[in-house]
Amino acid sequence: MDKYSRYYGALTFVAIVAVALYIAYQMVVPAVTSVFEINSQVERKEKDYNTKLEQKKNVERRLAQMKSSIVSSQKKIYSPVDSDLGNDTLFFTLYNDVIEMVHANSIKIKSMEYTYNPEDDKFVQFGKDVYFVCEINMELVSNYTNLGKFIQNIIQYPYYIKISNVQVLPYEKDKKILISNISLRLYAHTMPEEPAQ
Repeated sequence: MDKYSRYYGALTFVAIVAVALYIAYQMVVPAVTSVFEINSQVERKEKDYNTKLEQKKNVERRLAQMKSSIVSSQKKIYSPVDSDLGNDTLFFTLYNDVIEMVHANSIKIKSMEYTYNPEDDKFVQFGKDVYFVCEINMELVSNYTNLGKFIQNIIQYPYYIKISNVQVLPYEKDKKILISNISLRLYAHTMPEEPAQ
């Protein structure tokens, strides 16, 4: 036994080093694994963030396109060429175009009344100095197709015309013929528009 006693110290040192290495391994490996997992989570989060950021940019781009299309699609309010003509003549162009639309769709005008600056209109309430409003109440005789085309023409007209009321009743003697009461509001600036700079 005495011949092996000199190796006890070396064996004890090797055992202590082995235990220390094992303990260090047990402590370091989970920490390293945790670091790798955290790095992979950070990479995934960065990818998710970049994807969300790109989606946000796409949504903002679409919103900007929609806003610009809405702004460009909004109708203008008619501006007179000359302000010295008087309020009654401000609507001559709009009125003439509405009458042409009526005749172009083979619709007969049974009666027509005018009201200037109706008090319930928001343009009149908040912009009397800037806008002038003419309400036209028409009683029309037509068929379904021609009335639909007339309303479509008003919707496609480049200047803003508000259809404030529509009442449609079939004629008692012939149901294919309609008697329609339509209220249109024509809007015009009181002064000519300033030329674009």
